[in-house]
Amino acid sequence: MTDRSHQLLLLSSICLFLTTITLCVYWQVRTHDFVNYDDNGYVTSNRHVRSGLTWENVGWAFTSGDMSNWHPLTWLSHMLDCEMYGLDPKGHHLTNLFFHVANTILLFLVLTRMTSAVWRPALVAALFAVHPLHVESVAWVAERKDVLSGFFCMIAMLAYAWYTERPGPWRYLVVWLSFALGLMAKPMLVTLPFVLLLLDYWPLSRLGLSSTRDNLKKAWKRVREKLPLFALALASCIVTFLVQRHGPAVQSLEQISFQSRIANALVAYVGYMVKMIRPSHLAVYYPHPMNSLPAWQVVGATLVLISISIVTFRQMRSRPYLIVGWLWYLGMLVPVIGILQVGGQAMADRYTYLPMIGLFISVTWGVSGMIPRWAGHKVVLSVATGLLVLALALSAWFQAHYWRNSETLFEHALQVTANNQLAHNQLGLALSRQGRTDEAIGHFLEALRITPQYVNAHINLGNAFKDQGKLSMAVSEYQKALHFVANHITARNNLGIVFAMQGDIEKAVALFSGVLKLDPNNTRALNNMGIALAKQGKFDKAIQHFSKALRIDPESASARKNLEQALIRQGNATGTPLSPLLPFPTSSGPGPHGSR
Repeated sequence: MTDRSHQLLLLSSICLFLTTITLCVYWQVRTHDFVNYDDNGYVTSNRHVRSGLTWENVGWAFTSGDMSNWHPLTWLSHMLDCEMYGLDPKGHHLTNLFFHVANTILLFLVLTRMTSAVWRPALVAALFAVHPLHVESVAWVAERKDVLSGFFCMIAMLAYAWYTERPGPWRYLVVWLSFALGLMAKPMLVTLPFVLLLLDYWPLSRLGLSSTRDNLKKAWKRVREKLPLFALALASCIVTFLVQRHGPAVQSLEQISFQSRIANALVAYVGYMVKMIRPSHLAVYYPHPMNSLPAWQVVGATLVLISISIVTFRQMRSRPYLIVGWLWYLGMLVPVIGILQVGGQAMADRYTYLPMIGLFISVTWGVSGMIPRWAGHKVVLSVATGLLVLALALSAWFQAHYWRNSETLFEHALQVTANNQLAHNQLGLALSRQGRTDEAIGHFLEALRITPQYVNAHINLGNAFKDQGKLSMAVSEYQKALHFVANHITARNNLGIVFAMQGDIEKAVALFSGVLKLDPNNTRALNNMGIALAKQGKFDKAIQHFSKALRIDPESASARKNLEQALIRQGNATGTPLSPLLPFPTSSGPGPHGSR
């Protein structure tokens, strides 16, 4: 067997191993359900996504700022899944798994091609494949953006390695296009040009960092080479800022002060590293500490970050992989570290999907370079590495198991975190859908004890009271929600429903009218308004509202049924009576900002 054949066989065997161990950890997701945290906004309650790939929906994907992001490729990916699998969660989960397997193999090939090594890239890829911190990105359908942008990131890096071997415009175009597609999947990828500059230093050796004239010219040449990529990144930042500025997810400085953001960012940087070493107490949501972080944690985190930075900078000539991996980690986390706070979380496991690769590189190359050579050291190292990967894989398997449905996911979050208002709210929502209303009310009340201004908990508590027939208590909760967010569409809609149930049709019509002024294409408000108008005997106007709701969402069974009955009533006053006002459910999550 030739050396090349032997090399191909070795690479193929490693790829097979990486695929197998990844599938062993994640194959269980094929039986998992959608969860009630953002899966509704991305798939199950999104009429554009549910109806699959149509020209109208493609246009919407490229113009929509839904979920506080511009990521048309992610929308198209979800639409394609609905086209193929409908709303069967199995197919949606397996698509995420496919991309994670592909990303693992591509990462291995990228590092192998750039470093000419095999075993160390294999370990980095294995850590990437099975580390429990990455479970969230794979097991959560709404995090398609992570694995999809990761796929194009890996393609871009592989194309960049190919480009550096023989630079040319066509090869560079492949890098540029891959980066553009990655940004259209998740704008967090804006830091990729910075990562490519790091790779120029090591392992590609295209960048000298000394202050000699030749090295400065070389450095500027490499920066100038990346300007088209930086231009793309800047454009993505501008679009993302404009989209998120108008969304409800971005927190103001009044809500979370700048000092609190800096303190939390410092602690989060170290927190992610701690979870990399000891991946326990992982949760879908970590509440932000606001101003309650102890000073010793902030000071300690700052000292840790400074110390590691000093050590890696001092070692940058003899061990360049240390500084490259460290800056990769620090740099890629910048967009999501919380300086621009999106959502209420202190940190999120999903944010480590690509940044953690930098630490894996530093640790893998660093440890292998420090181990003394003695007879049998390779055997000991191989056994230790195998046990490490196996331990992480088992931990990831158990972590993925918590994602099987909303109830298990948020019960676990409550077990491993404190004062988690979102977990209480989402668990209450899951219980209420099982008819366990009393238990659900307990969780909604606990969420409001922790955060009295939590609008969605007020709405969900109002829904629970409505289901129990306690209409005046439901009205009170909806009004509290509107006190905090005056134009909250769901609160207005549901308050209108309760007024209609109490017989106050005039108030109901006023609320539905207000919703339609804010969102003229809101199918729930259109349907509700149609029912209210029909109760007033205004069948012509009711039919117009039902018809518009059906044009917007042809799958709306309630609008279709009500339209049929309104037509009957319009033509025959003694015909079949119109069905009662339908109590549409509120949104099933904390708002369009959970899985940035």
